Amino acid sequence: MVRPANFPNGSPGSGLYVGHAKNGVGFAVLNLQGRTFMAAIDDPFRAASLELTRIPPDVRVIVVDMHAEATSEKMAMGWYLDGKVSAVLGTHTHVATADERVLPGGTAFITDVGMTGPHDSVIGMEKDGILRHFLDAMPSRFVVAEGDIQMNAVVIDVDEDTGRARSIHRLNFRLD
Repeated sequence: MVRPANFPNGSPGSGLYVGHAKNGVGFAVLNLQGRTFMAAIDDPFRAASLELTRIPPDVRVIVVDMHAEATSEKMAMGWYLDGKVSAVLGTHTHVATADERVLPGGTAFITDVGMTGPHDSVIGMEKDGILRHFLDAMPSRFVVAEGDIQMNAVVIDVDEDTGRARSIHRLNFRLD
């Protein structure tokens, strides 16, 4: 189970997964959680630096999931890891951003990949319960919305020898 690497010691799972694709290319996936507007947790920047030292040198394709609320924290992580990883992909806010690019050091970046689920909703929940909560500040039951299923994703072209990204493209699929 992959979970944020900066979770407290003893948490189940690991923040880093290292594997090999069918063609033998080594890859790593690193998950980090931001701290701005989220639960108090260890520093994701220091955790990233520590986890990168655990990746074998022959593994050059490295993808980082930066799960955070603040766009500034996700962007800062992109710049911090530019040239050290293949991609920094922001997640958590459920809204795909239109700022995908390859940073100067060869790291693909996007502030938020978006979500997979019902888009005729408020981040996947039925609108009525969410609106009621915002209007009266009382606890409200949030129910998963149905219909208008979409999937947001990105496709990244990475040079397997260097680990540098060549391109990043946003995708949106509608499931009817």
